[in-house]
Amino acid sequence: MAGAGGSRCPPGRLLRALALLVTGLGALSGVRAVPQQEQYPVDLMRHNYIYGDSKHEVNVYVKVSSNSPVLVCMNLALSQEELIDPKYLWIGPNGKKLKEEKHVELEETGKLILMDFKEWMSGAYTCTLFHKIMPTIRQEGREKAETYRFMVYAYREADHTYQGFAHFVTKTCELAANEEFFEKLKKMLNDLISDLTCHLAESSYRCHYIRTPEQGLQHELFVSFQVNPFAPGWEEVCHQAPSDCQDVTNMRVHKARDRIQEVFKKMTSVLAEFETVPSIHYVDKSFSVFPIDSCRPGFGKNNLTHRLCANCCVVCEPGTYSPNNDVTCQICAKPEVQKYGARHC
Repeated sequence: MAGAGGSRCPPGRLLRALALLVTGLGALSGVRAVPQQEQYPVDLMRHNYIYGDSKHEVNVYVKVSSNSPVLVCMNLALSQEELIDPKYLWIGPNGKKLKEEKHVELEETGKLILMDFKEWMSGAYTCTLFHKIMPTIRQEGREKAETYRFMVYAYREADHTYQGFAHFVTKTCELAANEEFFEKLKKMLNDLISDLTCHLAESSYRCHYIRTPEQGLQHELFVSFQVNPFAPGWEEVCHQAPSDCQDVTNMRVHKARDRIQEVFKKMTSVLAEFETVPSIHYVDKSFSVFPIDSCRPGFGKNNLTHRLCANCCVVCEPGTYSPNNDVTCQICAKPEVQKYGARHC
């Protein structure tokens, strides 16, 4: 356990000092949440092209509301050869010919792009390539057919929240000012991030007796809270974002995390100006924060099945569902649930 560090001041002085620290604190530049880039074997991908493999199905992950990579109806080696009278037949997950569908861009050369991808578009996309083999002295000309199968999954980036912890030394666990201090601390941090439509959730504190070699027996407040991007009004912010606001939501909560980190990073130096004997003071460098991921309903993580997109929230496959913001898809007891992205069973 870290010893009590930093300067000391009563709860009122402490909160006033923190308020001075954050006054005028602008939005710190947060790190934009960038989803993990799809990774495929080098021999299957060139210039955002995904080539087929006649021996194995190829998994493809497409972010919701974006366009897919270019799916090529042949393998890479064949793409380097001349083909005689090639013809291509693409079949979608519903068993229909894709040239009849409105959400696809299909070229005469067999290249396929799935436009504005949604959960229900997930599934198996199969292409058969027909081309002629030139006759030889020993063999007549004939037509050859090769089939390629792409398993295409919708994914979302995980929604981010952050769990924060900090310690404060107090005079006793029975001190009436403990509760008042905690409430004012929450309000101050909430005010700091309110313009980002973020707020503190699941906030709490506990008081414990701690024995340290340096300080002996002392009383400490263990404060914990979550930095959550879904404060009242977040839906309205989402309506201003293009199509899917998930990237915007994650960017906002990253900024909120950075602001709170900055407060605790500078707290000791600010409080060093106060010389009054304290009733509550901050334990220097005790603040820590770590991310907690969650997936939207109908999505979940599975780094075994979807190792090429291990950090993605991938659409729940038929026979599974996710009704809430958990991180896994649950197995459905009703076998008739055979759609992608199920939210109930």
